[in-house]
Amino acid sequence: MADPLALVTGGILAGSVIGLTGMGGGALLTPMLVLLFKVDPLTAVSSDLVVSLAIKPLGALVHRRHGTIDRRLVTWLCVGSVPAAFAAAALLDWSGASVLQRSLKSVLGVALVLAASAIVAKAALVAKRRRSGTYAAPEPRHLPAVLVGIGVLGGAVVGLTSVGSGSLMIVLLMWAYPHLSSAQLVGTDLAQAIPLVGSATVAHMIFGQVSASLVGWLVLGALPGVLIGSLASARAPDRVIRPVLVVVLLASGLKLLKVI
Repeated sequence: MADPLALVTGGILAGSVIGLTGMGGGALLTPMLVLLFKVDPLTAVSSDLVVSLAIKPLGALVHRRHGTIDRRLVTWLCVGSVPAAFAAAALLDWSGASVLQRSLKSVLGVALVLAASAIVAKAALVAKRRRSGTYAAPEPRHLPAVLVGIGVLGGAVVGLTSVGSGSLMIVLLMWAYPHLSSAQLVGTDLAQAIPLVGSATVAHMIFGQVSASLVGWLVLGALPGVLIGSLASARAPDRVIRPVLVVVLLASGLKLLKVI
């Protein structure tokens, strides 16, 4: 097994990123386990999901206390994501779909890079319109069918790759609900990820390969990391969180595309 101190350090890093941005778990932990600690991919995916399930409730609790979770969005997202995640994880074990995994990660990598670029472009456009006095804030929308669809897509990707419970879902939420603040995006995403990751975790514990020792050391570091990150994101203004979101999206996307 890998050096416990290195695993705890990796857990602190991943937990802090997850707490601060709502994403980065699968896109950060799984590649780290495979590339740095030489863990086989299926064990990395399964163990990463267990770590996420252990730490995300703590981050969501912090955001709940600060009122930055939209419960309606969480409910409709879970309607689609929970069954999709379980079914996809079972399919992965049954089919050994390594080619499908690689294809999905490449597609997701491109989507994350585009999303990071879109956030920067949108911020520049909004700033320009505000200077000219033509900017109007978007009206809040309630779109159950769209949310269920986002849940199905995100759940399937998480079940197959462990990536997407934060990165993909938060990008899709930005598109469907542009009026949400960064803190609301992170809080809502962390809350919806609990049943989503729980469903995928149960499937991987049944069908996959979970390393208890690996999970234990990672969680030891990730718990304080996610607490620190969540406290920061719940209180920080948009101008602080948005650049961090862009950096994590871009880095995650480039890592999935094997550019870095």
